[in-house]
Amino acid sequence: MANTHGGSQEEALKRAFKFLSYRPRSEAEVQAKLTQSGFSPQDVNAILEKLRSLNLLNDETFARNWARGRAEGRGYGPLRIERELRQKGIGPSMIRETLRETFGEGEGREKARALLEKKFRGKDLEDQKILRRAVAFLQRRGYRGSDITEILKTPVED
Repeated sequence: MANTHGGSQEEALKRAFKFLSYRPRSEAEVQAKLTQSGFSPQDVNAILEKLRSLNLLNDETFARNWARGRAEGRGYGPLRIERELRQKGIGPSMIRETLRETFGEGEGREKARALLEKKFRGKDLEDQKILRRAVAFLQRRGYRGSDITEILKTPVED
């Protein structure tokens, strides 16, 4: 896509502000958006630097808030959150640290148990059909097979 903006950093900055106004973004997301909009690599790098200096772009804060929001707001487990952060361009070491902060040592076992109790309250988990639904539910949410097994005392494949 040709840059119809004359490559001005001012225009790139406006575009970045607008993109960031919808929701927080990772650095990789902003970089991809500006590049896709046709801005030069030099302009994109200058804008990323400017946004970092204004503290409007901070991958560590972004990852921490994203993980907390997905875990608490949606009940997502570590595997799903890890995949989402990877897609957003967050590095492996930052992802590991973020998941450790978000889930602690139990890696989400308690969150999974609470989610299961809420979703399947009053259901007979001895019933194989209901048990399979519970396992599939927790897997879709991104919980590890070992955690699901521990909670349900039933072997599960990741």
